[in-house]
Parts: sequence; C-alpha cells; structure tokens
Amino acid sequence: MATLTHRGRTAAAGGLTALAGGLLLGQPALTSVGVLLALLPLLGLAALRRDRPVTVQRTLGPRRVPAGQPARVQLTLTGGAGTGALLVEDRVPWALGVRPRFVLPTARRTWTTHVDYTVRSDVRGRFLIGPATMRTTDPFGMTERTATVAEVDDLVVTPFVVPLPAVGRAGAWTGAGDNRPRAFANGSAEDVTVREYRHGDPLRRVHWRTSARTGELMVRREEQPWQSRATVLLDNRASAHRGHGAGSSLEAAVTAAASVAAHLAARGFVVRLVTADGPPSGDAWHDRATPADGDRLLEELAVVEPVRRTGLATGWLDETSRHGMLVAVLGDVTDDRATLRRLRHHADPAYALVLDVAQWAGSGVRDDAAAILRGSGWRAVRLAPDTALPTAWRELGAMA
Repeated sequence: MATLTHRGRTAAAGGLTALAGGLLLGQPALTSVGVLLALLPLLGLAALRRDRPVTVQRTLGPRRVPAGQPARVQLTLTGGAGTGALLVEDRVPWALGVRPRFVLPTARRTWTTHVDYTVRSDVRGRFLIGPATMRTTDPFGMTERTATVAEVDDLVVTPFVVPLPAVGRAGAWTGAGDNRPRAFANGSAEDVTVREYRHGDPLRRVHWRTSARTGELMVRREEQPWQSRATVLLDNRASAHRGHGAGSSLEAAVTAAASVAAHLAARGFVVRLVTADGPPSGDAWHDRATPADGDRLLEELAVVEPVRRTGLATGWLDETSRHGMLVAVLGDVTDDRATLRRLRHHADPAYALVLDVAQWAGSGVRDDAAAILRGSGWRAVRLAPDTALPTAWRELGAMA
C-alpha cells in the first residue's frame, strides 16, 4: 500500500492551507498554488499504484560455513518500469553484520538485476536471512510504497575446527563395534541377522519369514563389516562452564568436540554426538560411516546451547553392551564422579578432555579433575585456555 512521506504530508497540508486561504481572501493565484500542492501527493499515489510488483529470489553460497568464513548472498530481482528508484534492504541478524541496502533504477519496461553481498560471523549458530524489504518512491518523493518478501533462508555457521594429528599406536583408536563379518546360511531366520526396513533398501533383502512373524517389514543383514564406533560427549551444562560469549569455556568445549568429531569421522568412524541432555538426533547408530557424517555432526554442534541441569544424562546408555570409544569433553565434573564411572564402564576405551574452567573464571587455582578421572580408569588430560588442542590430543593419544 502506498503512503505519504513526510514531504508529501507537508505538501498536502500546505496545499490545503493555501487553498483555504485563497478562497477566504479571494486570491485566485494562492488558490491555484494550493490546488497544485494538494494534487502532487495524489498524483504520486496514483503513479505508485501502477507499478508492477517486484519479485525477489535469494541464493546462498554456501549454506554452511565455518565460523569466521564469509558466505555470499545473491538477490535476483525482477520487475517492470517504475516511477522512481527502488531501495532494497535485506534483513540479517546482528551477528552477520549490518543490513545491506541497494538503490536500483527501475526506468526500463522490464528488468532483471542481480545484487550480492557477503556476510560473516565469528560465532556459531543457525541464522535466518530475510525477509527482504523494498521501498519505492515517486520522482518528487511525496509518496512511498513498502513491500516485504516473506521468503527467508537458513545460514548455518559451524564451529571452528582445529586440525588434529593422527596419533596413537596402530589399533589404539579403533574403538569397538558390534558388527563383525559374518557369513549366514541360506535357511532359517535363526541364521540371519535382520533389521527394520529403511527407505531405499532393495526388496531382494526382505526377510519375509521374519516380517510375517513380527508384522513389520524386515531386511536381512547378510554380511556386516566391522565398523568402528565412537561417541563424542559434550558437557554443555551452564553450571559446568565459566565465562561468557565467544571466550567462554563452553565455546572452547564446542570447538574441541567439533575438532574431535571431524577428526574421527574423517578416519572412518561412525560418530555419534551426545550432549548433557543425550543424543540430539536420536540414539540410533548408522550402519557405516559416510562422507556426510562430519558435516552432520558440525551442524548439530552449531546449534548447541547451554542447558540448565545438574547431572549428565545417561538414558542413552545400553546396559547390555559397550558403546565403542568414548571421547568426553567435560567442564566442571566435581559432582559427577559416579556418572563418569558408569560411562567408563560402558566405553572401550574412554578418553576425556577436561577443561580447567577455573582458569576461564580468572582463578589461579589449578583443577585436578583430569588426575581424578585417570584414577577411575579414564585416559584424561587437562585443557587450559592456553593449551593448544593438538598438543592435548597428542598427549591423550600417548596414553593409549
């Protein structure tokens, strides 16, 4: 809807005043000026009503970027001849910078133009870009029309990943998995390991006898290769960390967890992320590692927030089996020793990067939580604000 600008309202008020004064004083010239001033805003409103609407299409490249890296946003605008310039403003969160603004001419009968800008965030997260707002004015600046394109796009800023060295003796980091090579006889259901049908499974793998017995479509797992598994546990409790913002111990823990997860996924592990609340994407393991696992884990870590709870969740533990290798990135664990002993019992092996959160709080007291964990069977190292993560990882590998 077109509305009057401040200039337009002033002109309309002045015109009506001049018109009334001319009529009362019997001054035709003043009356003519008043009519002209009063008509200009009305002519502007009529002109803007004839403008064709403008369409906007937004393209992000890429849609997922590491913290500190720029992303390019391109707007494609299409419209018809207008009465004046077009002001385009795209809404972006404060963490991505100032809102970009563009002034575009619209004199051609039909036009398509491309404008682009870059955004950059030093903090991780999922950010909404949009909607775009377009403002058109008449040539005299008396009237304006504002339209909003409701389309928005997601930009995921993943945590910063520190490259970690390949350490440890051969097999020291292999973890464990319950899928070993097995050859199955062609015969009864007792000789076949089956699982639930997933979309995309070939029908030739459907095990009809088990499906009939269970009432659900099941497929046979004729041969299951050994697959190393690893769980990355991130302690994201607000009470377990110190500091605020990007320099807090929680952000250091997220960076460490992202670096470990990406490192293990690149080495062929099936990696599962677990936070203080449990697995954010469910408790199911994938059958095998895929190249997209690292990206999935980073996206999960991009939106991790501090939670207000006193203890670490353990509902995701399977009491009947071990969960493979466990790498825990921990904060203040003074009151969690019983839980950590239980986690150690279900892991093979169990590693821990223990943040010395007292150092983030500015205290000169050194925390000995890593030594206490080593006494409970963990392979643990202390991680201070001035400790290089690759150095701590190398030290952790030396304990294997």
